[in-house]
Amino acid sequence: MSAIERPYAGIVSRTVALAIDAATLTIGFAIASGVLGLILSLFTAVEISSPGAVLSAAALWSIVVATYFVGFWTLAGETPGMRLMALRVIDAAGDRPGLGRSLLRLVGMILAAIPFFAGYLLILVDDRRRGLQDMLAGTTVIYAPKSSAHTPPPAAAIPSSP
Repeated sequence: MSAIERPYAGIVSRTVALAIDAATLTIGFAIASGVLGLILSLFTAVEISSPGAVLSAAALWSIVVATYFVGFWTLAGETPGMRLMALRVIDAAGDRPGLGRSLLRLVGMILAAIPFFAGYLLILVDDRRRGLQDMLAGTTVIYAPKSSAHTPPPAAAIPSSP
């Protein structure tokens, strides 16, 4: 991490970011499922209430959610909900987590939710505000506001005029 100390994100801002992500996923999946269902109904006689269809939809939903979180953490260090709340997930070096850490963090999120979300309550007592998912993956969530001020380039990067 840099010499500047970064403030750790608390449980409220992290919960709001997760709620934004959940709403985004739910609305997007509902629209995509509706369109796909409409298209399939034109060409096939699919029984939507069959156990196979329900299990297929649940499996597809799980893959979409996993890809969403792991993809955004790995590629950007933040999900759209985290971006709106000015949060970023980082590893011990201050970088965005790699694929392995992101996958481990996702498993940690699931485990943290199982006993009445007790794994998330660790955020309230940990000195770096880490939940079970962060402890397992070696990550931390920080506030990372985007500065609107333009930072000028260093003097060495500015070409001198003749």
